[in-house]
Amino acid sequence: MRRGRSVVVLDHATTPGRKILISGGGRCNFTNRSAEPENYLSANRHFCRSALARFTPDDFLALVEARGIAWEERRHGQLFCIDSAKDIVALLLERCRGAELRWGTRVEGVAHQDRFAIATSTGEVVADRLVIASGGLPVPSIGATDFGLRLARQFGHGIIETAPALAPLLLPARERLDLPGIAVEAEVTADGPTFRENLLFTHGGISGPSVLQASSYWRQGQALHIDLLPGRDLAGELAGARGVKAQLANHLSGLLPKRLLQARLPGALADKPVAQLSKADIASITAALQAWELHPDATGGWLKAEVMRGGVDTAELSSQTMESRRIPGLHFIGEVVDVTGWLGGYNFQWAWASGFAAGNAV
Repeated sequence: MRRGRSVVVLDHATTPGRKILISGGGRCNFTNRSAEPENYLSANRHFCRSALARFTPDDFLALVEARGIAWEERRHGQLFCIDSAKDIVALLLERCRGAELRWGTRVEGVAHQDRFAIATSTGEVVADRLVIASGGLPVPSIGATDFGLRLARQFGHGIIETAPALAPLLLPARERLDLPGIAVEAEVTADGPTFRENLLFTHGGISGPSVLQASSYWRQGQALHIDLLPGRDLAGELAGARGVKAQLANHLSGLLPKRLLQARLPGALADKPVAQLSKADIASITAALQAWELHPDATGGWLKAEVMRGGVDTAELSSQTMESRRIPGLHFIGEVVDVTGWLGGYNFQWAWASGFAAGNAV
């Protein structure tokens, strides 16, 4: 609109921004100060570089501050609204002023010759350009669908295999610990970076920020590696505590919950005095607490995932404009594209940055 374009927004949802409204516990983690290409997964890890460089976290923060929205910075550069995620929805709607917004409108088909003919439940829309900002598959209860993926396939685009990401992990019965609600700081690694944040035990497996992060890199059949005492030389500490007569579980209870220690320590070691530990005992204890290997069955699925991994293949999109190399005037932005951010505002920043890139090309 600000560039003199006529814009129509079509959305099958009856109210705007439902995923924004439920994010961040209702306070919307709207960006992350440290959003860089290294914080994103993609078959082409360089694809997101251009868009992220041209619309940065500071650029979005400037919009937030210009509207007078109160915000705060939490751990790891995460920026949240102080009051409500509704403030971000209101900001975005204000930026759409001048556009025709059609809520509760189903797209029933799209055809393309010289222009796009979009059949909808409220009538046909004809456009020179079409931007697909349909999101991913998580949280179908608020309206998530595979519309964007289906349309990409219709126009000949490849799809990088999709999967739930930033999701809890489910464990086989033999590996579950009956410790629901217990949370500890841990380092968790799948086939990617190591994440050091809280790990939460659930009825069916494990969750918490460290697990959600690692889940984006986890693949079926892979092991998950957990260090319950990150940054500590546990073997050295135990070897140097030969005069300690306390039982091992009591000695370590200041570091980890006693129930967790009793569940993880092999055999009768939890009750053994520290002074009586052999080198073999110490090696076994260290392996159990700092080199714990788990074998998840699955993620928590689309109902529990925060984002979608995979999506429209970036090999057939311009990194400058998000435009299709197959169909001139067709753009894909946000989560529907094969760019998946870490937990902590990175996915919203990709939505803003990729949208800005497409918007400036239209």
